[in-house]
Amino acid sequence: MSRPASLLVIFGATGDLAQRMLFPSLYGLQADDLLPPALRILGTGRTDEEASAFRAQIGEAVRRNVAAGECNESVLQALLERIDYLAADTGDSASLEQLGARIGEQRGAADIVYHLSTAPRFYAPICAALGGMGLAGPGTRVMLEKPIGHDLASATAINDAVTRHFDEERVFRVDHYLGKEGVQNLLALRFGNALFEPLWNARHIQHVQITVAETVGVEGRGDYYDHSGAMRDMLQNHMLQLLCLVAMEPPAHFEPSAVRNEKIKVLQSLRPIGRNEVLGETVAGQYTAGAVDGRVVPGYLDELGRPSRTETFVALRAHVDNWRWSGVPFYLRTGKRMPARRTEIHLQFRAVPHSIFTGAQVQPNALTILLQPEERIELNLMSKTPGLDRGGVRLSQVSLDLDMHEEFAAIRRRPAYERLYLDAIEGNGTLFVRRDETEAAWAWVDDIFDGWRHTDLTPRPYPAGTWGPAAAVAMAERHGHSWRD
Repeated sequence: MSRPASLLVIFGATGDLAQRMLFPSLYGLQADDLLPPALRILGTGRTDEEASAFRAQIGEAVRRNVAAGECNESVLQALLERIDYLAADTGDSASLEQLGARIGEQRGAADIVYHLSTAPRFYAPICAALGGMGLAGPGTRVMLEKPIGHDLASATAINDAVTRHFDEERVFRVDHYLGKEGVQNLLALRFGNALFEPLWNARHIQHVQITVAETVGVEGRGDYYDHSGAMRDMLQNHMLQLLCLVAMEPPAHFEPSAVRNEKIKVLQSLRPIGRNEVLGETVAGQYTAGAVDGRVVPGYLDELGRPSRTETFVALRAHVDNWRWSGVPFYLRTGKRMPARRTEIHLQFRAVPHSIFTGAQVQPNALTILLQPEERIELNLMSKTPGLDRGGVRLSQVSLDLDMHEEFAAIRRRPAYERLYLDAIEGNGTLFVRRDETEAAWAWVDDIFDGWRHTDLTPRPYPAGTWGPAAAVAMAERHGHSWRD
């Protein structure tokens, strides 16, 4: 049984993610008195600096990234008093031994959480060093940031290296989308209401769309992104996790094993997209110069400064081959330099089998779950248009709109890492990704990459500020469907 941790060790504590998201999230937990009273936070990184200077840096990062008016100096000072820092480098055994000694001093009798907010190539040496110092046994857990590998082979190698020292139940793989409030609400919508679940199947749903659109380009991350691309950066992890939550069967309980068991069944049911299918079922794109939000922006190759065949956009048509979803296509689309920032799940229901309203156009119902930038649920229904109907009943499509920000205006919206940190500190793995999920997702994506290589597929250009290549539109329209733009 896990106990609340008394020590959180953050590797990569001087990095961008830590400064921008991790420490501000810890501040939010401190502000609400949710951190265990005895919890200490030990930051480590390759930057050699005094603990006092590091605390000052964290203080500035929190003030910069916490919403104006929400930063309380006394709360911030209470958080900073928990924080210590010691530089360490995986290539320097002496510094690692010093770090191990400091962890031993600060551990106490409770559990330790190690958060590896580093590049994945450091996961194996860090875990090996912790294991070698006797600091990876029972009572310890490790959080790993995505991406877990570059393909199935590298993901398997990383997982093997980590689980050599940490049992699988003590490995918490982070996909921060699973910590988002809107994603949590998807589960509540499906399994907390009698209205939707009876209709959540192939008999009533025609197709599903999942869109993750970004207006930004590579933003100075060109070298990283060019080795990743849209498929690895977004689709392999975030979007397949969203697909799992949409398509999975109801778990017996809301607890780690039950939820993860249902998600892996979805991944194992995905129809392979291989060499014979990639040209018809996938589209890769790369943005060129254009305009986003009225601002002229350069193309990907201009930002990168060299030729590249890396995709900044991918759209595909997937199928979940099981009884619930047989014959229902899942359209997945993600890209950079799109016209709007949007993450949403759109379920298009089937049309009524027979319309009794002669001459009136009856549109199918649709349910749209918006996750960002705002959290909203829209249900499109048909309604009678007001009037005397001398020429017959007229119908209009209307929307039942639940704005989560408006409905819960008095409740602070929590960043994803607040929930993820709290669960990791308390040992709850429900919102983290299990090894078999990671590897099943990579196996499916690797087939697509193999098909792209075999067909020598080159990303199609699309102007920045558009919804991707025309081929993505054609892919859906060939089957009588249209993207929700």
